[in-house]
Amino acid sequence: MSKLLGNEILGENIKRIRLARGLTQEQTVAKLQVLGSPLSRSTYSLIEMGRGNIFANDLIGLQQVFNVSYEDFVFRSVYIRLVYYIFAQYISQ
Repeated sequence: MSKLLGNEILGENIKRIRLARGLTQEQTVAKLQVLGSPLSRSTYSLIEMGRGNIFANDLIGLQQVFNVSYEDFVFRSVYIRLVYYIFAQYISQ
């Protein structure tokens, strides 16, 4: 299985999506385990904090559990930060 390097943006986005779906970490991990993932809640917690790596299969599982596109895991936070930066530049003029 391929492992992807975790980082803060990926972790923040996974957490944001999970919370938007109204799921706890325990519920999310349970859904992943039904799909065949051996992921533990403590490992999942590290992923959300940006301190743990994630297997590609687990990212696929999260995409299915959350019913989102893969881009939502990576790009949304960057987009929000860009909009905030542009807005901050505008109001500081």
